[in-house]
Amino acid sequence: MSCRLSTLSALSLSALILLPTTLSANPVRNAELSARLYEAAVDLKDPMLAIAAARLRKSVLARRVDVEPVKDGPAPSDPTYDRLMSWQDMLDTARELAPGDEVIAKLAEDVKFAGTKGVTSGEVYSITTIRAGGTDSYPPMTYTGGEYADVYIEGAKSSADLNVFVRDKQGRLVCSDTDISAIAYCGWRPGATEGYTVEVKNKSGIATSYSLITN
Repeated sequence: MSCRLSTLSALSLSALILLPTTLSANPVRNAELSARLYEAAVDLKDPMLAIAAARLRKSVLARRVDVEPVKDGPAPSDPTYDRLMSWQDMLDTARELAPGDEVIAKLAEDVKFAGTKGVTSGEVYSITTIRAGGTDSYPPMTYTGGEYADVYIEGAKSSADLNVFVRDKQGRLVCSDTDISAIAYCGWRPGATEGYTVEVKNKSGIATSYSLITN
C-alpha cells in the first residue's frame, strides 16, 4: 500500500507524530482524541494516522474502579473485550495497512520503544456490556465546582451507537453527546461541588461492551 499523502496532510501528521506523547494533561481527552484518530485511520486506510493514534493512546494510563451502572435489562456477555483498545493494537493496524512498508515499520518501532513523558492517569469507572437499545445509569459521581470535568465512552464494536448524558442533582441536563458513533465525549464546568449522574444509551441494534473514563 502506498503511503503517499498530500503535502499538507503529510506535514500535519509528521508534526503530530513528533509531538511529545502527552498532548494534554487530561487523560480523558487524550483517550478520546486517540480513538478519533484511530477511527479515521481505519476509515481512510491510513497507517500514519494509526501510528499517531497509538502514540497518543500510549499516554493514557487508566485505573479501574469498581463502580457499576444500574442496567435497564439483562447485560449481554462479551468475554472478548475487557479493556480500552491498546496502543499495541493500533500499531498492529498501522502495520496491516502498509505491509512491507519500511517507513511505517520504523515509525511503529519508534512508538513501541519510546518512553512516555508525563504519563497521565484517569480512572476507568466501568468496563461493562450494554444490550442493544439499552440504558446504563451510574450512581452520582462528585465533581469539584469550577474545575473542568469530562466523561468519555469507548465502545468495543465500531458499528455501535453510544450516547452519553450528564445531569446535575436537580436532574437538569448539563452535557450530552448524541452523534452516531461508538465513542462519546462530554465535558462541562460544574458551578458547584456536587454529584452528577451519567447515563449511557445504546441507540444501535447490537450489544457491545464499553469503557467509561472520567476525571
